[in-house]
Amino acid sequence: MTELIRISKRISNSGFCSRRDAEKIIMSGRVKVNNEVITSLSLKISLKDIVKVDNKIINLSDIIRIWLYHKKKGYLVTNKDPFKRPTIFEDLKNKINIKFISVGRLDFNSEGLLILTNNGDLARKLELPSSGYLRKYKVKVRGVVDKLKLESLKNGIKINKINYGSIISRIINQNENYTWLDVSLKEGKNREIRKVFLHLGYKVNRLIRISFGPFNLKNIKPGEVAEVKQNKVKNLI
Repeated sequence: MTELIRISKRISNSGFCSRRDAEKIIMSGRVKVNNEVITSLSLKISLKDIVKVDNKIINLSDIIRIWLYHKKKGYLVTNKDPFKRPTIFEDLKNKINIKFISVGRLDFNSEGLLILTNNGDLARKLELPSSGYLRKYKVKVRGVVDKLKLESLKNGIKINKINYGSIISRIINQNENYTWLDVSLKEGKNREIRKVFLHLGYKVNRLIRISFGPFNLKNIKPGEVAEVKQNKVKNLI
C-alpha cells in the first residue's frame, strides 16, 4: 500500500520550510494538491500527489543532506525581513543549490554554528530538547562574573514565569572589564543565554555557538558552509 503522510510533513521534508511554517502556509490558502487549493492540516497525501506552493511544484529529495554553516553577526535566520536586513538565505543562495531549512535559530547579533538540512523531520528531531543534544557556546559578558551565580544555573532558573533548564558555565578568561565563558545547555529557548545572564546582572556582548550535538564549528570560517559526509548523515538517522 502507498504510504500516506500529512501535507505539512510533505512540504517540510522537501526543505521548503519548517513543519510549523508549512502549517501556516496551508492555512493561508497558498497550497494546492493536484491543482486544488487545500487548507486542512489533517489532509494526508501520497508521494504520487502533486503539491504546489504559490503555484510552484514542491519536490521531495531522495537524499537527506546536512550542512554546517558559520553564521556571521548581523544576519537573520529567516526567509524575509520587513526591515530589509540581511538574511542567511540571501548569503547562502549561491552556496547551496537546493531548498533547505535551519535547525533552530541564532538571533541577529549571535554568530557561530548553524545546522542546515533539506529534511523537516530531521530538523525537528535535532532541535527538540528530548533529543538530548548539548549546545556549547563561547560567551563574552561585561564585568567580573560571580562564580556562585554561575553555580546557581546548574539547577535551572525561572525568569518571568519561564523555566530555563540546567546551564553549565565556567570562566575562561576574566578582567575588570569583561569575562569570557564556556556555556553549555540542552534547551535553547529564544534568546535564552542573553536573558538568563542579563537576569544575573551581566549583559552579553558576544555569543558564539561552537558545537551542537555531534557537530562542531572547527575550522569553518565566518560565512562559509561545509556539507556533512553522507556516511555520518546515515549514522545519525
